[in-house]
Amino acid sequence: MFRALTCKYLSIGLLVNMIFLSAVDIACAQSITKPYPNRQITLYVPFPPGGATDLMARTIGQRILKKWGQGVVIENKPGAGGMLAAAQVAKALPDGYALFFGSSAQLSVNQSIYPKMSYDAQKDFAPIILVGGVPNILVANPNAPFKSLAELIQYARANPGILSYASPGSGSTAHLTAELFKTQSGINIVHIPYKGAAGGVTDVIGGQVPLMFVSMPSVMEHIKSGKLIGIAVAGASRSSVLPDVPTFAETFPGFESTSWYGLVAPTGTPPSIVALLNNEINLMLTDPEVKKIFEDQGIRIYGGSPSQFSAHIKSEATKWAKVVEKANVKAD
Repeated sequence: MFRALTCKYLSIGLLVNMIFLSAVDIACAQSITKPYPNRQITLYVPFPPGGATDLMARTIGQRILKKWGQGVVIENKPGAGGMLAAAQVAKALPDGYALFFGSSAQLSVNQSIYPKMSYDAQKDFAPIILVGGVPNILVANPNAPFKSLAELIQYARANPGILSYASPGSGSTAHLTAELFKTQSGINIVHIPYKGAAGGVTDVIGGQVPLMFVSMPSVMEHIKSGKLIGIAVAGASRSSVLPDVPTFAETFPGFESTSWYGLVAPTGTPPSIVALLNNEINLMLTDPEVKKIFEDQGIRIYGGSPSQFSAHIKSEATKWAKVVEKANVKAD
């Protein structure tokens, strides 16, 4: 009798376990077959909130939520020239749920500056889309003893090593813009790197630092409000949103420096997911509301295919390697 009861309860237990396992299998199968994305996406940004990278990432994140109904967490992870965030995504599962919204610094420039890196930008990432770009700009505190590029150069030559300038970080294209300017103008100004744009902008407005090289979106509103003055834009031509600010090229022909921003995933991410993200973000970039947000900040919209973005990353790496070598830029 005891054996019969034992067998009976064992049979019931096995039946319950089989039902439970079947339910798990069904749930797993549904999770696998449900189209991407079916859960939260984390978008890693290599700088603190407030800069151009953060603005574009949050705009895209909001549109992904609106389009697919899936939450997008913006993970601001500054440090080491943005390489902390880049390395984390490079090592993440290639499933489309950990993405990196990087800039030219992390994807093309840093490899020429840092002797050792924890990731390889051209091997560890699957390019998705080049989203946009902005020229770098030189801004000053309104109380600085110069109001133009010519006056700045004259003052710096008369006071070598006295002037300092802020940048969003060592190795950023803003920093390299300054080094290129120093090389062409022959002046000596001291670099003060920040972990992102926001801190430097605050200190220039407060008068702790007289100058800053930075991407245009980070300072647009402050220029319009008079808290900062625009000295020169590093685009090939004047910006339509700041037409009164001259270009560096008007003094130094051929001078151009643009910070660009794009989305990548870990290498190994399924091509279908890369293609889906590329198609959807290309569509988002044609949205009038998105275009206005970007254009109001001086951001030029690019878009294009993953292969075009891959080629851009490689060509920019070659270009900035020459600037780094000539200016002898070193990692902090």
